Amino acid sequence: MALQHLTDEQIATWTRAQKDEWWFKNVYRGDMAQLTLRSAFTGFLLGGILSATGLYIGAKTGIAIGVGLTSVILAFALFRALHASGFAQDYTILENNCTQSIATAAGYVITPLFSSLAAYMLITGVIPAWWQLMIWIFVVSMIGVLLAFPLKRRFINEDQAPFPEGRACGVVLDSLYHGEGGEGLFKAKLLGVVGGFTALYQAVVSDGWMKLVQFKILMLDKWAGLKAPWHLHERLDQYYYDWAGKSAALIPTILGTDIRQLGLRVTLDAAMLGVGGLMGMAVAASCFLGAFINFVVLAPIMIQAGDIAPRLGADGVLVPLNRAEIVNQWSLWWGVTMMVVGAMVGLLAKPEIFKNAFRRKAPAAPGGGSDLLKDIEVPMWISYVGVPLFSVLGSYVTHVFFNVPFWLALVSLPLIFVLTVICTNSMALTSWTPTGALSKITQFTMGAIDRSNPGSNLLPAGMTSEIASNAANLLSDIKPGYMLGGKPRHQAIGHIIGNFAGVLFCVPLFFLLFLTPDASGVRSVATLVSDQFAMPAALQWKGVADIIAKGLKGLPTSALVSMGVAAVAAVAMEVARIKTKGRFQLSAVATGLGVVLPPESVLAMFVGAVVFFLMGRKHKAPGTPGHRIWVDGMEPICAGLISGAALMGIGNAIINVLI
Repeated sequence: MALQHLTDEQIATWTRAQKDEWWFKNVYRGDMAQLTLRSAFTGFLLGGILSATGLYIGAKTGIAIGVGLTSVILAFALFRALHASGFAQDYTILENNCTQSIATAAGYVITPLFSSLAAYMLITGVIPAWWQLMIWIFVVSMIGVLLAFPLKRRFINEDQAPFPEGRACGVVLDSLYHGEGGEGLFKAKLLGVVGGFTALYQAVVSDGWMKLVQFKILMLDKWAGLKAPWHLHERLDQYYYDWAGKSAALIPTILGTDIRQLGLRVTLDAAMLGVGGLMGMAVAASCFLGAFINFVVLAPIMIQAGDIAPRLGADGVLVPLNRAEIVNQWSLWWGVTMMVVGAMVGLLAKPEIFKNAFRRKAPAAPGGGSDLLKDIEVPMWISYVGVPLFSVLGSYVTHVFFNVPFWLALVSLPLIFVLTVICTNSMALTSWTPTGALSKITQFTMGAIDRSNPGSNLLPAGMTSEIASNAANLLSDIKPGYMLGGKPRHQAIGHIIGNFAGVLFCVPLFFLLFLTPDASGVRSVATLVSDQFAMPAALQWKGVADIIAKGLKGLPTSALVSMGVAAVAAVAMEVARIKTKGRFQLSAVATGLGVVLPPESVLAMFVGAVVFFLMGRKHKAPGTPGHRIWVDGMEPICAGLISGAALMGIGNAIINVLI
């Protein structure tokens, strides 16, 4: 069924009342099931599970992955199979749309766990209670949801803004339910097959799963005398090092530094292959460039010069050089500079985002009739009452839980609200939410007011990211519902359910994965950053907070020079992208990200991007089996790689805690 929409002339000349009347008469499906118990429950479970994979990938890469399309395909396949078996009525298209709203909200609400909140813990050494993290994340996310209701009528009803990501979701839903050729089931099968094989591979390379199978199920330790579980090495180069033994002559070095200390390993990480496929060649190549310059060129030089050196730990024991030490001692500064400067230049290069954000059209002509949508839209009084109430509550819990002065949290909110409108406008035009750049504005502003307390800049900036992200993503979720004739009120409720699901699933998982207790049962932030979970987003936030608090005086001269060069390079790269209209594809933000990511993860992402790029070129003719798999099925394949690896990786961590 062709999706109906207004023409450009109608959008420009009609009043909002006329647009609402057209939508109500031609698109609205008031008699179709939408937010039902089964769609809410399905969205809650899928959202919780997929948000857990998002936390896993975010801790590895610093990137918040979208789970909306994955949830759409999974829900479609599940209820199509149940319907074919006679166990349930088939899912309606609007039920599925509500499910993706819930799942998407769950996926995005947990971003502070691997960014601002993790940075706060790294700087202060304080681990807030699990219930405090739950309350703070949920309360702050609610401010964003409540802010979105008035913005919805402006951006969606009146401006008919494109929201490209939301529109794409609406098109996918329409093609699943009204398309030909069984494309929906094919993509679901593709996701399932890839996810299944990935999960099997991840189990074979995981010590916990192999311990469970070999010791608890097969009892090989009892009757075969097995002392340690056998498993494949995910790091493929480990086989070479096992063969090389203790012969130092066979160990590769760069300027005398063992390449393993530099983090230069070869790892078959299925999740990172999937992330690379979704990234695309331009971003993956930029990350690879940053990692190569830092770990192959600059780090060995700085180690030889003594600017990066082994140090004494808190316990008086010498900490050997490794990738994390290299990043924390030196590389972090130029990497963060590239990310922050690149993001700011990219934001300022789009003046329409600022100009259009607060542009008002002429008011609707009088005599437009009563509000046809008053029983469908969320009542405006909820925002008028809810925003002030939750703003005060959010400022209070920020003060009580994180020792941020109450007045400072409260005074940051007007700036946050302005930045939220800008972020929403950016999402409406480009599907890009510049939360990273916008949150740095709050971080520097609040840091200038109070430099003594890192929470005073980190938590208001975290509020910016969470509020802006929730408002923008809720409107992007409402866009496909508007296209398909759904009730925005149902999707708003679904977004709140999703926020609750993400918090409920991921806060306990955060403690389990990243804050493992020691032999005495004590949790420490020392386990927060590891080779497996690099926490690059948290390190970026921490780096900015350190600059605000300490200035640049304590850094070696080489680090200051690298920051200056990085800033100039970031400006040059972004200006080149703008001047060439995107033909120059290297990204300063992605280059900086490659500096703080483990090189083995960057290599896996680059390989994933190259594979999908080459297969896309090989099978570019539409209608062929190869095009159906590698081009049309790219997102399901990547989702299968990510979800299969992430869920088994999470399971492995749980098993290691229990056994």
